[in-house]
Amino acid sequence: MHRIIGIDYGERRIGIAISDPTATIAQPLTVLTRRAGKRPPVQAVADLIAEHGAEHVVIGLPLTLAGDESDWTREVRAFGDKLAERAGTGVSFADERMTSVVAERAVRSLGLRRRERQQKERVDSAAAILILQAHLDRMKRQQ
Repeated sequence: MHRIIGIDYGERRIGIAISDPTATIAQPLTVLTRRAGKRPPVQAVADLIAEHGAEHVVIGLPLTLAGDESDWTREVRAFGDKLAERAGTGVSFADERMTSVVAERAVRSLGLRRRERQQKERVDSAAAILILQAHLDRMKRQQ
């Protein structure tokens, strides 16, 4: 089997999750911090893909609530295209509407102290897991 990487691409942070070798369960990998005014860390993500032997990447696509694309959606697509070229792997996009809201609720439900719950990295990591797990579940249903 093969590993798949899931990405929650944000303006300040990029949450990254990875599947187990059987592509069944998503788990957190890391959260990269983006620097304002700098190019996206395409190479850093490509290095993670190579390091973990991932064969595919699924990136959350930020559509509007009406399902339309925005300038931000186009930026995420451009990141995905650059990543596919640099990493030499397949990239697909998945609708991520409401993922951050669900991730935030999940983090709150963990029973952590308030300061720990409010760490944005936890929410970004949870969002990447949700994006990837939804993709893995869809793959299993199609088999």
